[in-house]
Amino acid sequence: MGMSQSYGPADEDESIATLHRALDLGITFFDTANAYGQGHNERLIGPVLRARRDEVVIATKFGIAGRRDGKMLVDGSPEAARRCCDESLERLGVDTIDLYYLHRVDKTVPIEESVGAMAGLVAAGKVRHLGLSEASARTIRRAHATHPIAALQSEWSLFCRDPEAEVLPTLRELGIGFVPFSPLGRGLLTGGITSTAALTADDFRRHNPRFQGDNFDHNLELVERVRAVAAAKGCTPGQLALAWLVAQGTDVAPIPGTKRRRYLEENVGALDVSLTPADLAHLDEQVPVDAPSGLRYEDMSAIDT
Repeated sequence: MGMSQSYGPADEDESIATLHRALDLGITFFDTANAYGQGHNERLIGPVLRARRDEVVIATKFGIAGRRDGKMLVDGSPEAARRCCDESLERLGVDTIDLYYLHRVDKTVPIEESVGAMAGLVAAGKVRHLGLSEASARTIRRAHATHPIAALQSEWSLFCRDPEAEVLPTLRELGIGFVPFSPLGRGLLTGGITSTAALTADDFRRHNPRFQGDNFDHNLELVERVRAVAAAKGCTPGQLALAWLVAQGTDVAPIPGTKRRRYLEENVGALDVSLTPADLAHLDEQVPVDAPSGLRYEDMSAIDT
């Protein structure tokens, strides 16, 4: 996403070099969406990935239809599912999408209708597997009863433990994988953000509650605790945060976003960090479940609860 929007300007040459480097490092799972840069991201990654199509799993999404008056617009209609799939296939330049997500649950459309239309795309050979993003446990059950759901993508990190109460147990009961987005707390858990003054004017984090006022100061104190644990393990704070997620189970596939090779290489280094049960318990003590301060988004109205 960051190669096309939200986190300030990106260098397209560096973005493409980062994608190639990811492939060379053995990264096989690439996540995009039709909403990222209004189609720009799919067009950007398409030529790189289709050149090595048999090596990669491509995930994309539909359902976010823009913003109006500061609110996210969601369209999970069957018509949107079919139209957006065809548009994504054309932009990516591939015949099949490996994993197709409903990006946000449309509260005006029964989930059975949204997933039913997505199931039709599987039957047509345009999509291999179906996913949901930011869906509640109840919605996941209804969706899975309509057509098998392969993956649920939601925010999960040391700074966002919300899925652990109901969503994660439901996924494991049903045999659905978990794809945590923002596993680095939108960059906070890297330890590299100490002031919002360094963020560009168009960086959406300037308006994110966790990056504002007392919330930000409190969250930086938590980052210092993560930094101390990381130092003891001989890794960076970001690597520790990713290793924590990897240690949650083989059904968890975090997707740290980056638009630069040096951060990509740091992220991949997390796979060399081994955490013991004692390490995990210590992190829970240092960053308790409800410790971070502030809402995840300025506008939480599109989140299925």
